[in-house]
Amino acid sequence: MTVRTRIAPSPTGDPHVGTAYVALFNLCFARQHGGQFILRIEDTDQARSTPESEQDILNALRWLGLEWDEGPDVGGPHGPYRQSERKADYRQYALDLVDKGHAFYCFRTPEELDAIREERRAAGLNTGIKGDLELPADEVQQRLAAGEPHVIRMKVPNDGVCVIDDMLRGRIEIDWAQVDCQILLKSDGMPTYHLANVVDDHLMGITHVLRGEEWINSAPKHQLLYEYFGWDMPVLCHLPLLRNPDRSKLSKRKNPTSINFYERMGFLPEAVINYLGRMGWSMPDEREKFSVSDMIEHFDIQRVSLGGPIFDIEKLRWLNGLWLREDLSDDEFVSRLRDWWFNEQDLAALIPHIKGRAEVFSDVAPMAAFMFAGMLPLTPEQFAHNKLDEAQVKRVLQFALWRLEAQRHWSKETIFADVKALAKAMGLKMGEFMFPVFVAIAGTPNSWSVMDSMAALGPDMTRSRLRHALEVLGGFSKKETRRVEKEFAALALD
Repeated sequence: MTVRTRIAPSPTGDPHVGTAYVALFNLCFARQHGGQFILRIEDTDQARSTPESEQDILNALRWLGLEWDEGPDVGGPHGPYRQSERKADYRQYALDLVDKGHAFYCFRTPEELDAIREERRAAGLNTGIKGDLELPADEVQQRLAAGEPHVIRMKVPNDGVCVIDDMLRGRIEIDWAQVDCQILLKSDGMPTYHLANVVDDHLMGITHVLRGEEWINSAPKHQLLYEYFGWDMPVLCHLPLLRNPDRSKLSKRKNPTSINFYERMGFLPEAVINYLGRMGWSMPDEREKFSVSDMIEHFDIQRVSLGGPIFDIEKLRWLNGLWLREDLSDDEFVSRLRDWWFNEQDLAALIPHIKGRAEVFSDVAPMAAFMFAGMLPLTPEQFAHNKLDEAQVKRVLQFALWRLEAQRHWSKETIFADVKALAKAMGLKMGEFMFPVFVAIAGTPNSWSVMDSMAALGPDMTRSRLRHALEVLGGFSKKETRRVEKEFAALALD
């Protein structure tokens, strides 16, 4: 048997370090066994998936030095490698399950489903949606003939225990009562992750699925689908989740999670991938610094520790320093620095702003320093404003962050539109609104257009600086955050 593993990111946002972490372990496992590593794009969420995000993922993983044998950009014998291009196949598989009695048409509205869950909760029952959604066959045919909106759901046992075998965790038992009748095919004809994942893994010959432990609760649904289809299930291995230093799940609210952030900050890709390799795994000789090829040579999945690995950016900085000092010659250091700092494309975007303000070349460094820095050395005093109190300043920064986190097409024009809409909704003049944003992004209110700066810095660094500014100002407590979230949701944004 040829070992085949895969990574299947969703192109709905910034390329996440968690994606790279799982990709690395899949790559190492496949290479160690002389197998293949596949990259597949799971873009069933058509409302949020974008080509820009997909390309971002491919670029980020390649920057880290990861390569795949098959994928949307390199092709392969099991394509297409985007789920959106396999839509017709999923529908047929879902209909086959209906014909075999393993799935059913569901016409319930979201409101009806909420009512059912509430009834079950009030009765002390598990809120998982079960067979109480099924309708008599003649009514189903009438509704289908009338063209009523519907989904296809899988049937799930009401009682008993599902047993999952995991490479790292051994026997896992999950009560079927906790598992709802999962939607397989949405009303728009697109599959959910669960159906597409199982069908694609089977058709692509995936033998081992290494994924994050957050998918453990989905394993019963997947195992049941394999049984329904009569297919052999890949071997499962649920890797430990990456965690913040406070041991909470790694999140962008407490740690920069985008791979692009680390590239923008000037980290070496060798150091970042090295650090991800140390997340829950260690070399036999316990050395801290190693390459991907070193990891592949010595890889043993049983050396993965199930304790939640801590992603600590300060530890990553230390490791990056080792790579800078020990692995780069002076010439290589100059070359890497030039590629990062004097990138012609990035510089070209700054020239119109620098040229009109500089009198000598030595003016350039202090003027543009904030564009090449990481987190700026801010103080609360810098945000003092004669028309905005601290609470308003924090709301401006928080609302701008939330609005820009939802931005799918990053450009000066889209940033300006978001900022203008926020200022209007908050009843602030643009100058008042922009003051704290200027300070957060440039470290001063007296810089060139902050819209241009944010466009050039990119979404990852921009959002990270807004979060950093909020931290400098003390942020919001949990109770305050809930109130502020409601205020944001109530804004009349265009």
